[in-house]
Amino acid sequence: MRLGLWVVILGLAMGTAVAQSAPAAPKAATTTAAEDISGMYSFERDGEFIQVTIEPAEAMKPATVSGFISRYGDDDNDRGVFLDHFISKGSLDKQDIAFVTKPVHAVFYEFSGTVNRGPVKTHAEEGYFVLKGTLKKNTILPDKKIKTVSREVTFKSFPDLDDGQAKQ
Repeated sequence: MRLGLWVVILGLAMGTAVAQSAPAAPKAATTTAAEDISGMYSFERDGEFIQVTIEPAEAMKPATVSGFISRYGDDDNDRGVFLDHFISKGSLDKQDIAFVTKPVHAVFYEFSGTVNRGPVKTHAEEGYFVLKGTLKKNTILPDKKIKTVSREVTFKSFPDLDDGQAKQ
């Protein structure tokens, strides 16, 4: 019986040693970081915003980006009306983010750039994450040609009011 007890103790000790020397499993930090990126970001004018939702990556595929751009219409027939341009296709690969919206009133958007941590310290502050890159506003003309206006932009995340530090 004593021998059996020593075998069990030796087995446990070796199992612990192997577990300690085995390389650590990859942390879920990248998943958490991708999920943290989800939220609202500023858009072109006050009151306009982008809602970004990151859906976790699958094996060998980048994370999927969904959401929408909510903006004021600027044509005579929709001036001042909120228009929602839903993202039809989007991806996040490490820090590279890209998406294309569905057309609304003959306008759709394309964004290609990066998402990075901003200069502020907590999610409770505007700009914790920043989308920086190229925004293309595409207008479908009556003759079905597309007029594209492209510019460099920076969109800041809105404060996360659910963050524990924001509650006081």
